[in-house]
Amino acid sequence: MKTNVGFVDCAVRVVLGAALVVAAALGSVGPWGWLGLILVASGAARFCPLYAMVGMSTCRKVPPASLDFHDDLPVHFHTDPKA
Repeated sequence: MKTNVGFVDCAVRVVLGAALVVAAALGSVGPWGWLGLILVASGAARFCPLYAMVGMSTCRKVPPASLDFHDDLPVHFHTDPKA
């Protein structure tokens, strides 16, 4: 499984899911509150099957590394010592 749930999305899922489960256990909401277990599980696994089906991800995009290693070096490495 490839991670498709980002950090903020994960935190919201776990907190909201736990609140629903607690509310269902206390009888504050109906049996649908137990669906919060799905939110907790998907947050803990950092994978959402629904996101996978629609090709969505809330993970942060990492920019590709530069292939030009010259740009990553400090300035004093750019000068030719023989010059």
